[in-house]
Amino acid sequence: MFLGVIADDFTGASDIANTIAKGLPGQAALATSQYMGIPDKPARPEVEAGVISLKSRTIPPAEAVSQSLAALDWLKAQGCTQFVFKYCSTFDSTKEGNIGPVAEALAERLGVKGVVVCPVFPTAGRTLYQGHLFVKDRLLSESGMQHHPLTPMTDPDIRRWLGYQSKSPVGLVALPTVRQGSAAVRAALLAAAHEGQTLVVVDAVLDEDLLTIGTACAEAALVTGGSGIALGLAANFVAQGAAKGKSAGFTGKAGPEAILAGSCSGATWEQIQVHSKDHPVLAIDVEKALLGTTSAGDLADFLTANRGKEPLVYSSGTPERVVATQAKYGRERVAAALDELFAQTARELVGRGVKRLVVAGGETSGAVAQALDLGDLLVGPEVDPGVPVLLSRDKDLVIALKSGNFGGPDFFAKALRTMGGA
Repeated sequence: MFLGVIADDFTGASDIANTIAKGLPGQAALATSQYMGIPDKPARPEVEAGVISLKSRTIPPAEAVSQSLAALDWLKAQGCTQFVFKYCSTFDSTKEGNIGPVAEALAERLGVKGVVVCPVFPTAGRTLYQGHLFVKDRLLSESGMQHHPLTPMTDPDIRRWLGYQSKSPVGLVALPTVRQGSAAVRAALLAAAHEGQTLVVVDAVLDEDLLTIGTACAEAALVTGGSGIALGLAANFVAQGAAKGKSAGFTGKAGPEAILAGSCSGATWEQIQVHSKDHPVLAIDVEKALLGTTSAGDLADFLTANRGKEPLVYSSGTPERVVATQAKYGRERVAAALDELFAQTARELVGRGVKRLVVAGGETSGAVAQALDLGDLLVGPEVDPGVPVLLSRDKDLVIALKSGNFGGPDFFAKALRTMGGA
């Protein structure tokens, strides 16, 4: 294994695993596996890039640091020479962390400064200019992310937001420097390191900018960012003769299907409305779930009764409804109860023979993936940008883990078709 990735949630891990395994047209890719948590055994010998999925985005910063360092140690033991800390392309975090504390801890363990911070994914409309993060044509703070129930992003200035979380000054490499080429970016990062800046925000608005940054980071021990930051990294290993740049095949899997949607994002809410026009859907009554009068068995019964019709259950709602529910019962209580409900439902479904499972929402995906103990996952074809199909090598199951904001309006039906090999 050459490239090791530590992702702070499960959908983000799938996102960057997809980037590394697929590559850009004409660019090299690496044989990639995704791991649900830190493995307790060595990686398979054919794996060139390993992506460890953690559920560390919203836990206390000290716990996130501890888990991330343990993941780093495992990846180092597999032979990795370069590491990526992957977080969301909308920089999901609070003023306290966890992105800054984890990134600085990894940098300290590796003995490096001048580390790239680039939460950019142009294909999904995430771009960075003068240190400010945009979602399509809107600043991050006006994109809907300001209403996120766990990590509301109210400031688009990533350098300033990261500054709240970091012990050392945060630098900036602006777009004009990036457009001068990889040598200019490398020089700017070295200068930042000499000035004592551990983390450096680097602008990018196009895939070509990410490729420039990737070339500049060919010798970097640590890189941080969204999935786009990995676009240019695989080619470095192939050019050096270290990796063969191959990927395993995926032929599809048939069998019973189910969709679980726990995301509160506007994109997922729209996808649910589209899916409900032609498929059976069931809304979870959050109050009943909190009181225990709606069980995992109830949800599994609905999904089982509608096999073959692409059934979906969801806890999503409008931003106003989500805020009202959290105000009444408490944000942490609601999140924990729904995560456990979805996790138990997933276990029930697999026990009943479900072979294709689609999950929407980062926290929901993490809860489900941990509950199912999926082990080593083969990265299959892409459903929509940033969302691949994953085949569990240990379980007879194909799964897709979707970040809330990702995917087109018909994502759910498309995901099930892709799982089947279409």
